[in-house]
Amino acid sequence: RCKNLSVSFWNSYWMLPSDVCGVNCFWEAAFRYDYMKTRPSEKMHLAVVACGERLEETVTMLKSAIIFSIKPLHFHIFAEDQLHESFKDILGEFPYEGKVNYSLYPITFPTESAAEWKKLFKPCASQRLFLPLILKTVDSLLYVDTDILFLRPVDDIWSFLGKFNSTQIAAMAPEHEEPRIGWYNRFARHPYYGVTGINSGVMLMNMTRIRRKYFKNDMTPVRLQWGEILMPLLKKYKLNITWGDQDLLNIMFFHNSESLYVFPCQWNYRPDHCIYGSNCKAAEEEGIFILHGNRGVYHDDKQPTFRAVYEAIKNYSFGDDLIHSLLQPLELELQKTMHTYCGRVYKVFTKQLSKSIRDLYTRRSKG
Repeated sequence: RCKNLSVSFWNSYWMLPSDVCGVNCFWEAAFRYDYMKTRPSEKMHLAVVACGERLEETVTMLKSAIIFSIKPLHFHIFAEDQLHESFKDILGEFPYEGKVNYSLYPITFPTESAAEWKKLFKPCASQRLFLPLILKTVDSLLYVDTDILFLRPVDDIWSFLGKFNSTQIAAMAPEHEEPRIGWYNRFARHPYYGVTGINSGVMLMNMTRIRRKYFKNDMTPVRLQWGEILMPLLKKYKLNITWGDQDLLNIMFFHNSESLYVFPCQWNYRPDHCIYGSNCKAAEEEGIFILHGNRGVYHDDKQPTFRAVYEAIKNYSFGDDLIHSLLQPLELELQKTMHTYCGRVYKVFTKQLSKSIRDLYTRRSKG
């Protein structure tokens, strides 16, 4: 398997990188390029930022995206330099079958303020703010945090791009469904979007529109473009923000609310949706579409329902039967969590997952 296709190959579509391995690798690469070339509109772009101890978590997220998605995926992985070789080794073993390719990037911030951006909130978290400026040739992008798990095809959230009206440039989910436990409406010392703010862990972007837009703001009567507004916002609010870049996005869309498409909570389901009682009605009805294990819940025992889903996908091996190797063991583990509030609604964690598996096998049976 050719696991060292360089970024230059995919960006130029014709240059063979110096480290491409042999004739077989050349033809595999050529086939994948030809497939992409004939269906350019079908490729979905997904970005993630990995720093510190996030390698395993990121790989598990990427695995969940690959399992169910239909159209080709291009992963844009921004990672600290010491993680690059590990990503190459692991992703090189994934059975892409012409469906996935990836690009690795270093962590980069504007030179004059790099240290300030890097330490904002969590290490490297604010990298996502600069994706429209770095990935200049990418028209649309789905950004996700490393602690995301896809329980249905990426294609389905990608389809929201077609639902944007003429003014909308991005889509996110509310930070909370229940204002009584909302953080922004109770504690924020800065403007925020809507009633309870927005969560940026799952962010769908029309990057062409973002790069073209001039944003209203509370710093100057002159509208500013994306690359012009970030540092002034940070300077004005850095003593008042708690959640770093997410707070800056809330401020930005407070002043430009017409530019945001809001999708329902089952597309960004977090512990807050069940730890105090179930408050994501859409998930109760249809199941969880995208699971977001923030607060480190995949790695401790505080929310065993979230950890069970993470462990099930992490331990799944490509090619194994999804029902016997993933779904059934997960259901048994989830039944052990009924002593928790999230465990009491454990069926929302498998409702969509079981449907995604059925749909996948149906597509395979039809060739």
